[in-house]
Amino acid sequence: MPITAGAAIAAPERSDGRMSGTNSERQLIAEGPAIILVEPQLGENIGMVARAMANFGLAELRLVSPRDGWPNQKARSAASKADHVIDGTQVFGTLEEAIKDLNFVYATTARERYGFKPVRSPVVAATTLRDKFRAGEKTGILFGRERWGLTNEEVALADEIVTFPVNPAFASLNIAQAVLLMSYEWMKTGLDDVAATAFLPVEQRPSTKEQVLGLFEHLEEALDARGYFHPPAKKPKMVDNLRAVISRRGFTEQEISVFRGVIRSLDRFPRRRPVEAAPGRETPENGDI
Repeated sequence: MPITAGAAIAAPERSDGRMSGTNSERQLIAEGPAIILVEPQLGENIGMVARAMANFGLAELRLVSPRDGWPNQKARSAASKADHVIDGTQVFGTLEEAIKDLNFVYATTARERYGFKPVRSPVVAATTLRDKFRAGEKTGILFGRERWGLTNEEVALADEIVTFPVNPAFASLNIAQAVLLMSYEWMKTGLDDVAATAFLPVEQRPSTKEQVLGLFEHLEEALDARGYFHPPAKKPKMVDNLRAVISRRGFTEQEISVFRGVIRSLDRFPRRRPVEAAPGRETPENGDI
């Protein structure tokens, strides 16, 4: 039996296992694999694990014999307001007790193991967990101690192993990093479009050819007034090059406005010859502005 227990707030999932509900509801999704930390040492690490879980929609955290006891104020502080994960954390005396109600368990490790258990990548593991979740099974992921991970005996209690494709010369991951990677892969399996982002692009109208030509004429006049086209014999070729550069891509109206604003700022600097006053602008004296 757990020493402590709590309930996390859950947002509904659709019948196909994908997320539904508002953005605020999704912050507290509790469905998904249980994250099980075996003998975690520092409260700060537990808190960072809770934060990583909350980032990607997991909320069921189980601790096996945490060294510094539970509850832990340092864990709550490090969780950065992932209080629903901290409040719902369950503590167990043994790993066997922590997983006895689960149907399927992954063990995470970066060390090479010899045995009969299949070794999966995070992508495959997350897909398997999602399939089992949709089938109504309860699942979990084991994470070992900060310094030396899981023992062979603890790994033996899992159904399969998941390992990360890390640099073999530096394969050790911080426990919160490992949880974050698995939580991220879990969330991806529940998205309709893994390429979608939460930020919508600003709608912009494409520019007309008239606006592009106006930009070029504005730029040519500003450069010519400051002696850019030198020597004069090369001006036609330089003009052609500028036109080619400006016409290479499709500008939007907003981008045209930005460029013309930049060109107008050149009027703070002296011209080599006077220019006719533009509407709303005073004629410079002696050719200087």
